[in-house]
Amino acid sequence: MAILDRKQAAGLCRQWRKDGNSIVFTNGCFDLIHRGHIENLQTCKSFGDKLVIGMNSDISIRKFKEEGRPIITGCDRAVIIDALEVVDLVVLFDEDRPQKLVQELHPDIMVKGDDYKVEEISGAADVLSWGGRVELIPLKSGYSTSSIIDKIIHTPRK
Repeated sequence: MAILDRKQAAGLCRQWRKDGNSIVFTNGCFDLIHRGHIENLQTCKSFGDKLVIGMNSDISIRKFKEEGRPIITGCDRAVIIDALEVVDLVVLFDEDRPQKLVQELHPDIMVKGDDYKVEEISGAADVLSWGGRVELIPLKSGYSTSSIIDKIIHTPRK
């Protein structure tokens, strides 16, 4: 398990491929880790040998999430996700979308939730262009960071 910068991550992915490993890529914010995240990551890992997480940096999240996000800093989120047994590599990215990171890491399999269509997924066309595949997985209903934040805000304090 590792948290690496993009250049180091690309080198590690090249080595893994050379060693015959298939590389699975998924991405997200992972702001407040919940059961949905864990189950999705376990499913992602089932598609290949090495699971690489592209994680939106704090800069990236502030561009498209509501004010006050992220709740947990990028460094802390990366440490938490990296501690999971199923995760082999975490790479933070500052862009809105991970397409450039996908191009640099060259994964064999890209996985996203089935709330997307393949043509909407940033980097999916790249993965398909080099003979990889894109997998859409069902999301665990009732689990989201936004719903957790909402519950915290609206739970009366004693």
